[in-house]
Amino acid sequence: MNRLLRIALRIDRMNAWLGRGIAWLTLAMVLVGAYNAIVRYLGRFVNWNLSSNAYLELQWHLFSAVFLLGAADALRRGAHVRVDLVYRRLSARGRAWIDLIGALVFLLPFTLVGFYLGFPSVRAAWRVREGSPDPGGLPLYPLKTLILVSFALLFLQGVAEVIRRIAVLRGVLDAVDPALAATVREDGSAQVVRGADDGSPRRAS
Repeated sequence: MNRLLRIALRIDRMNAWLGRGIAWLTLAMVLVGAYNAIVRYLGRFVNWNLSSNAYLELQWHLFSAVFLLGAADALRRGAHVRVDLVYRRLSARGRAWIDLIGALVFLLPFTLVGFYLGFPSVRAAWRVREGSPDPGGLPLYPLKTLILVSFALLFLQGVAEVIRRIAVLRGVLDAVDPALAATVREDGSAQVVRGADDGSPRRAS
């Protein structure tokens, strides 16, 4: 179990590192969007087009990258939207069972199907070096590749979540901390996570 927890920790660190990088992409997206808005109105006064299709497409390319690459880190942090009617009332083992079944029945199969269905489109885009239908636009095939990268990262993070839920069910962990990196030692051995009465995790002892 410790070896599996070590694998989960490495997956967490990879997606956490990507998440920090994506934060800068968000800033870049805001700046590009602000530039497009400003020059659109400024161009009316000088009667000159200061923007281009490349700048306009760059904004939604950055948005797509943030959305696709950030999904796995959001799962790691427990930031995805959850309809929580009963979940918080359950014990740590009950929540672990729900998360485990959800990951095995829905999350992991979804990522595999998404990767399978997306692969032909990405392969075709690379074959023809698909570009923008608008003049002066950006190439599309690198952006489409992020679809496969997103599903792969989401699958890996799903595996990490499954490992942790199994650890809870086997009694290795008492609860699952969304930031598990703080609850596993460098050598991979697990520290006990004491869950609070309201279901929120506390720091490991």
